Amino acid sequence: MTFNHKPTIIEKAAEALHVIPDLHANSTGPAAEPCQGEDCSCPPPESWDSWVEYDSTSWPERKSREYMLVPTSCFNCEAGCGLLAYIEKETMQIRKFTGNPYHPASRGRNCAKGPATINQVEDSDRILYPLKRVGPRGSGKWARVSWESVLEDISSRMRKALQEKRNNEISYHVGRPGHEGFMDWVLKAWGVDGHNSHTNICSSGARFGYAIWQLYDRPSPDHSNAKFILLVSAHLEAGHYFNPHAQRIVEGRMKGAKLAVLDPRLSNTASMSDYWMPSYPGSEPAVLLAMAKVILDEGLYNRDYLENWVNWQQYLESEYPDRPTTFEAFIEALSAEYNDYTPEYAEKESGVPAATIRDVARQIGEAGERFSTHVWRSASSGNLGGWEVSRTLHFLNVLTGSVGTPGGTAPSAWNKFKPTVHTHPEPQKFWNPLHLPDEYPLAHYEMSFLLPHMLKEGRGKLDVYFTRVFNPVWTYPDGFSWIEALEDESKIGLHVALTPTWNETAYFADYVLPMGHSPERHDLVSYETHAGKWIAFRQPVLRVAHERRGTPKEFTWQANVGEVWEEDEFWIELSWRIDPDGSLGVKKHFESPYRSGEKITINEYYQYIFEHTPNLAETAEAEGLTPLAYMKKYGAFEIETDVYNVHETPVDIAGANLDGSSRTIYRDGKPVGIQVRGENCVGFPTPSRKQELYSQTMIDWKWPEHRLPSYIKSHVHPETIDRSNNEFALIPTFRLPVLIHSRSGNAKWLAEIAHRNPLWINADDAAAMGIENADLVRVNTDIGYHVNRAWVTESIRPGVVACSHHIGRWRRDQDAKGNRWATNLVSINREEKGKWRMRVKESVEPFESPDPDSGRIFWSDGGVHQNITFPVHPDPISGMHCWHQKVRIEKAHADDQYGDVFVDTDRSFEIYKEWLAMTRPAPGPGGLRRPMWLNRPLRPADETYYIGKGS
Repeated sequence: MTFNHKPTIIEKAAEALHVIPDLHANSTGPAAEPCQGEDCSCPPPESWDSWVEYDSTSWPERKSREYMLVPTSCFNCEAGCGLLAYIEKETMQIRKFTGNPYHPASRGRNCAKGPATINQVEDSDRILYPLKRVGPRGSGKWARVSWESVLEDISSRMRKALQEKRNNEISYHVGRPGHEGFMDWVLKAWGVDGHNSHTNICSSGARFGYAIWQLYDRPSPDHSNAKFILLVSAHLEAGHYFNPHAQRIVEGRMKGAKLAVLDPRLSNTASMSDYWMPSYPGSEPAVLLAMAKVILDEGLYNRDYLENWVNWQQYLESEYPDRPTTFEAFIEALSAEYNDYTPEYAEKESGVPAATIRDVARQIGEAGERFSTHVWRSASSGNLGGWEVSRTLHFLNVLTGSVGTPGGTAPSAWNKFKPTVHTHPEPQKFWNPLHLPDEYPLAHYEMSFLLPHMLKEGRGKLDVYFTRVFNPVWTYPDGFSWIEALEDESKIGLHVALTPTWNETAYFADYVLPMGHSPERHDLVSYETHAGKWIAFRQPVLRVAHERRGTPKEFTWQANVGEVWEEDEFWIELSWRIDPDGSLGVKKHFESPYRSGEKITINEYYQYIFEHTPNLAETAEAEGLTPLAYMKKYGAFEIETDVYNVHETPVDIAGANLDGSSRTIYRDGKPVGIQVRGENCVGFPTPSRKQELYSQTMIDWKWPEHRLPSYIKSHVHPETIDRSNNEFALIPTFRLPVLIHSRSGNAKWLAEIAHRNPLWINADDAAAMGIENADLVRVNTDIGYHVNRAWVTESIRPGVVACSHHIGRWRRDQDAKGNRWATNLVSINREEKGKWRMRVKESVEPFESPDPDSGRIFWSDGGVHQNITFPVHPDPISGMHCWHQKVRIEKAHADDQYGDVFVDTDRSFEIYKEWLAMTRPAPGPGGLRRPMWLNRPLRPADETYYIGKGS
C-alpha cells in the first residue's frame, strides 16, 4: 500500500521561501483550491443534519454528541468569512464554530476571531432583553420592556416626524453594516436622508483617492496571481479582509511573487516582506511618485493601457494647448510634471533609501500587468492629504496597466455583488447638512465625527437617532464631546442603541436593544477579496436548526437566547408600524412580493434576492433545491470566477451618440461608454469613461493644485515637529490581528491574547529621554493627555511613536457589568466647563459568573483609552478624520496613574473651527453642492444636489 503525502500550506510556504528543501518538486496543480467532498477537513454537507463526534472534555469516558451543522458568516470584522455552527441536537445549544469550506473567500479557514464567536454567544454579561432608560440619560438605570412596546413607541415618534416633514431629524448611524443593500432600501422607503456611517474615521481617505480616478472607491487585488505585491500597512497580518487576502498573498509568494511593505512600524507583514520601507508618516505619496518617475523615465510603463484608457488628451488640451496632442508629447509633459520627485527627494521626505525606491520601482515595472496593491486605513486615514496615498498608489497600477488584469488590482465593484430587491423606492427628496455640510463638497461619505460640534453650533437637531454596531464615545476622536451631545436631550431627542453588547455609547441611550451576533441574524455578505464575485448568507443558526427539526419560529428572537433579535426583522416590523394606513408611502415597500397586501417575511425578502441572483437558480435546481434552500444549506455561492478587464465589456450603442473627438458614447446626455481601438466598451464610470489622471473635477471644485496625483505634506510632517521639545508623530491607527473595534470586547479568548496597548517608542528615542521599558509616560495631545506605559523597541522608526486602537474599554460604577474581560472600571469627573478627567479605579480582574473561566483571568491590564484625547482633524477635501497626532512625550508626573485621561472639550471645539477654515465650500459649478458624478452612500434625488433645495 502506498501513501501519497499531500503537503500542507505551511510546508509549501516553507519550501517556496527556502526555509526547508523543496520536498514536492513534482507536485502539480493550483495552490490552495477550495476543498470539497472527501477532501474537506470538515464533515461533508450530506452529514450536516446528523454528525457525531466524541466529546474531548469527557475523557477518559468515550461520550459522543450528535450535532446539526449550520453555515453562517463571521461578523467580527469586515471580511465576513464563512463559519459552521455545531449545534448539539439534544440541548439545541451552539457548541463551537469552525470554517465553512464552501465559502469562496475564506475557503474553510478562519482567524482567531471566527471561533471566538462562541465566547460572544455565551457571554454571561450580554444584553438579553430590550431595555428602556428610567432615570436621567447616562445614569445607568434601566427597565426591561417588550419588543411590542419598543416598536410602538419609536414608530409613533417617527410617524409624527415624517408627517411634519421633519425627515432630516431621523438619523441612522452605523458602525459596521455587515450587509449588502438592506438599510439603503429601508431608508429610501422612509424618505429620509438619514444614512450616517463611521467611514470618515475609517477609510474615506483611501476611498476618495481611488474614486477621483475611476468612481470605484476600493481596490480588489488579485494577489495569488501577482508577480509583485506592494502593501501600504499591515494587510497580511491584520488589515482589510485580512484572512482572505493573507491566504492569497501566501499563494502569490509561493509562486515567486515579491512583497514590499510601506509602514513606519515593523508589523508582522513587514517582517515577512522582501522590502520593508519604514517611511515617515504621510510621506508615502512622495515615495510612490518617485517610483512613478522611475517608471516613466526608464520607459517601464504600459503604453497600450496609457494610450487607450487614460484621459491624457484632455490633460494636454487643457494644460498645453500649443503642443501636439500625441502620446509622446503626453509622456514628455507628464515626466516634467514630476521632475522634483526624484528618489533622492523621496528619501529626504520619507527616510526610505533612494536605491530601494529605484529597485522596487523597476521590479514593479517588470511585473507589469501582474502588480497587485492594497491600502485601506493606515497612511490614507492618518494624514492631512492622506487620500493622495491611494491616488498615487493607483497611479502605479495605471502606469503598469495592472488595472483589473490577472495578478493586478481591480476596482472593488467588479468583485462585489449588489442584490436585486423586490421594490425600488424613489431617492429621498432631502439633503441632510448634518451629514454632508456644504463646507465639504468632495467628502467621501458623511462627516459623522463632526456631529457633536455641528449640533453645538445649532446646525440642526435629531428627533430619533439610531446607533447600530456603533460606539463613537469610545471609537471616535473627542469622545467627551460626544458625551456632551448625547446627554443633551434638546439636541438628540430619542437615542436608540442597537447593539449585541454594552458599550460606552449605549450608556447614554434611551433604548438599548439587543441585536444578534453573527450566528443570530440574517445578512447578505459580499466583499472584494479576490478576482471573483460571491455572496454569503449570514443566518440565525438556531432558527435554521428549528426549521430542520420541524419547529419553525415566526421571529428570530424566538430562537435566540433571551429575546435577542436582529436588525433586518426589526426594521421590517418598525417600518410596517410607521405607516399603518399607507398614507406616508412607506408601507407599500414592506409588502410581500408573493402575498399581495401582506407584510413581507424575512424569508421572503431573501427568497426574492436569491431568485434574482445570476446562476444561483440553476445551481440550486441541479441539487433539487430552491435558491433560498441552497443558500441555507451551503451558506455561500460564487456567482462568477476570473473577473478581469470588465471595462472592456461591449456596450450597446443603439440610440446613443458618439463624440467624434473624445470617442465618448452618450445616451440622454450622459456618458455610457467609450470607443477604444474601434470597439464600443463600457469603460469606467467617470466623465471621460477612462481613468482620470487629469481631474477636471478638482479644478472645478477649487483645488486646481491637485489636478494630477500629488503629494500633500501631512499635518505631522517633520516641519511641524519640534524634536527638541520631545514632540513626535503618533500613529494610533494600527490594528492588533485578534481585535476589532467594540465587538471583540466580550470575547474572552481574544481578550486573553491581546489586552494592552503600550506606546511603541524607538530605543534611541527612549534612551535620549531617559525612558526605559514599561515606564509610565504622559502623551500630550492638542486637547489633553493620556498616561501609558512605554514599550521600547527597534520595530518602529525613530521620531515616531505608535499605539494600537481597539483597547482601553471602560465602564463606570453606575453602568451594567459588561465586557469584563476587557473593560476598566473608571471614574469620570467634569471639573469645570469642558474639563474632563478619567481615572482607572479597577482594571481587569477575575470575577464570579456562570462561566468558570471568569475566575481564571490572569491579566490585569485593560489598556488606555487614547482616542478620547484626540481632537477632530477633518481633511478639507476627502473629509477623512486625520488620525495621526503631534504629541509631546514626557515622563509621567508624580500624581499620574496608568490610564489617566484629561481632555478640554472647549479647546477641541476651537480646533474643529480651525480645520473647518481650511475648506473651500460649495457651491461648485451651477450652484451644485457636490459633483453629480461622484457617489454618495445613499444618493438622494438629483435636485437636492443644488444649494437651496432639499435641505
